[in-house]
Amino acid sequence: MREAYKIHQKLQVIDAIKNNDSSTLKSIYTKNYPKVEILVLKNNGTKEHAKDIYQEAFLALWQNIKQDKFVPATESSINGYLYTIAKNKWMDVLRSKGYKKTIVASQLQHFEIKDEEDNGIDDDILKDKRLEDVMLAFKNLGEACRSLLRMFYFEKKSMNLIAEELSLDSASTRNKKYRCMQKLKQIALKNS
Repeated sequence: MREAYKIHQKLQVIDAIKNNDSSTLKSIYTKNYPKVEILVLKNNGTKEHAKDIYQEAFLALWQNIKQDKFVPATESSINGYLYTIAKNKWMDVLRSKGYKKTIVASQLQHFEIKDEEDNGIDDDILKDKRLEDVMLAFKNLGEACRSLLRMFYFEKKSMNLIAEELSLDSASTRNKKYRCMQKLKQIALKNS
């Protein structure tokens, strides 16, 4: 009896995610964000880095569940999977040449002690709204950008393979991916 209940509960969560149930998505989003923020902050990142990485990881989780690439056994497996995606994405950022070039300049800024801006807005509301904005922004991206980002983040294709499929060189593909991510952020911020 208890096992049947667990299976029913698991199916409800999966169905809720597949149907874009906002309360389920918000619950998962807000519950897991603090762990990712701590991970990024402890590993030379900023809150802004954490937000960006988390959005990318959450979109990957959402897409993988929708496409049955990941079928969670429990809610804790969803949490673990999301954390692992975010951790891997942050490791990729730390390994990237662009990050290594800017780390020296950004370390100089850490000598100034700055208070976080407090604009009186509840952070949880921002996180909930941010998820909706990113999901809407992804739908409003042009097909070329959606396709490229889907191949890279959701299908986990290498940049070289994507470049081959798009008949571009690797550098152009990386630039295009960067521009698409910037567009996604712009649209999401405009909607907020």
